[in-house]
Amino acid sequence: MVKRIKPYQLWQLTSATAKELLREPGVIFWGIVFPVLMALGLGLAFTKKAVTVRKIAVVAPERTEGFSVSHLPFHEFLDKYGKKNTVASTEDYMWRVDIRDDKLGDYEFLFYEMDRNTAVMLLKRGTVSIIIDDTSGETEYHFDPLNSDAHLTYLKISGLAASVRGKAETDYQSEDEVRPLTLSGTRYIDFLIPGLITMGIMMSCMWGISYTIIEKRSKKLLRRMVATPMRKSHFLIALITVRVTLNFIESFVLFLFAFLVFDVRIQGSLPALIIIFLAGNIAFAGIAVFVSSHTSNTEVGNGLINFVVMPMMVLSGIFFSYHNFPEWSLPVIQKLPLTMLTDAVRSIFNEGAGFSFIAMPALILVATGAIFFAAGLKIFKWY
Repeated sequence: MVKRIKPYQLWQLTSATAKELLREPGVIFWGIVFPVLMALGLGLAFTKKAVTVRKIAVVAPERTEGFSVSHLPFHEFLDKYGKKNTVASTEDYMWRVDIRDDKLGDYEFLFYEMDRNTAVMLLKRGTVSIIIDDTSGETEYHFDPLNSDAHLTYLKISGLAASVRGKAETDYQSEDEVRPLTLSGTRYIDFLIPGLITMGIMMSCMWGISYTIIEKRSKKLLRRMVATPMRKSHFLIALITVRVTLNFIESFVLFLFAFLVFDVRIQGSLPALIIIFLAGNIAFAGIAVFVSSHTSNTEVGNGLINFVVMPMMVLSGIFFSYHNFPEWSLPVIQKLPLTMLTDAVRSIFNEGAGFSFIAMPALILVATGAIFFAAGLKIFKWY
């Protein structure tokens, strides 16, 4: 015999469950408000802007007495048709060229004049998309042909230069020379792999340490541990040690794969890489302990972890250069732990950096981890 549904009982159970949920404001925030905030942030980052800005490096010629740009085709083009920045410093653009297109969108090209070594370094960092060199009397475009953004920039710039000089675009491009960059560290995969390694450190620490602690607390397992003659600092350090060891293995496997398949190489100091790797682990392990030190609700824990990892995944230059964000935001982005770690690791991989470059980021990351670990240890609760 089928038992009748009791509406009153069902209503009371539903009401009690809803009230239990509403008593946890953190669940409401992380389940409803935080996704809206993330949608807002990602929308601002990835929605098409009114003007697309691209930065381009122009190799500086040797300016001797009586120097003239008349024999340098691209400098002549910039001096005639580019808007000169009369207050430019070493970090400001020297010329700006605007392209107005109602169908494909407006573009703003900023040209920075610098020596070739600096240009190559900025290309590796993703700050500029292509390098233009006309010091030999012919315009040479240097970029990774597999980089679609750089390819599009080349087509637009060369086409614009052709139109203002009264030539067909194909005729003008045939006189120029495209030199695909074969230098180690200039490919997108060279840019990506260090970012994936550092993101793996962050994700492994935040989820492997934070969520493990929160889950143990929610299942009352930490309550049992507190009855044993064990110091909480020993428990946390043991958890961190296991996670850091695992991070070494995961990162080595990823690098080995990249080396064998894509020929990604470490150009800088291996000891410096190990030091910054450890510093990054210490920083995120400390943050993970602080995040998981108090809550026993897994939903709130998920929200706290995502609150830390999601913004840095988007902002810290893992998949694309953070220089694409507005200029006013760069000082803030560059101070994020993941940004400092990624920039340091990427400089060792692609630019041949050593101890002098990573010393300050390593100290800041270690200090960050120590401060957060001490604060998390202070407020840590077993249940």
